Amino acid sequence: MQAFKEIYDIVINALATGVPAQFTYHDAAHTKYVLEQAEVIAKHENVTGRELLLVKIAALYHDIGFLKGREDHESLGCKIAGDDLQDSLLTKDEILKVCAMIKATQIPQQPKTHLEKIVADADLEYLGTKNFKRFGDKLYKELLYFDPELNPRKWDEIQMDFLTSHTYHTSYCKKFKEPVKQQNLEMVKERLLAYK
Repeated sequence: MQAFKEIYDIVINALATGVPAQFTYHDAAHTKYVLEQAEVIAKHENVTGRELLLVKIAALYHDIGFLKGREDHESLGCKIAGDDLQDSLLTKDEILKVCAMIKATQIPQQPKTHLEKIVADADLEYLGTKNFKRFGDKLYKELLYFDPELNPRKWDEIQMDFLTSHTYHTSYCKKFKEPVKQQNLEMVKERLLAYK
């Protein structure tokens, strides 16, 4: 089987060179961050061995669909991952699991299995961290490119709605990320009050 390092290099290089510059959030750096968080969450969720490998591969591929387009990028990513991995030593069943984990990152998230929950939480882990504003600013800049009418107030309204409706799926994130997410939600609400 291709070593994970080989798969990592192929995917990160494809993202670094192939994702258009307007994607200031969905870039190679975001994928590296999600991969790191997937490993951290998996460790706390007692996922090891082959299952951990599948989680890492899914985290790597979760946004590769942006190479083909923004709409339904999870399904596009599934197709790319399926094509890339068919000559690896992953079984067909394992490739399907990777695909399901990629699709579990689609908003609104509806992961079903434990592994899907880990990848879904890794993708939005930043909501419950001190990185919330930094990553949010990158996402705002990206969305502004596609919607020039977007302004800071509208963006904060979107963020408030998103934070309010979002739930973490793993025990680890519920315990350690949810409290900080609630603080970030209060910060956004305070900013919105200041607009009035």
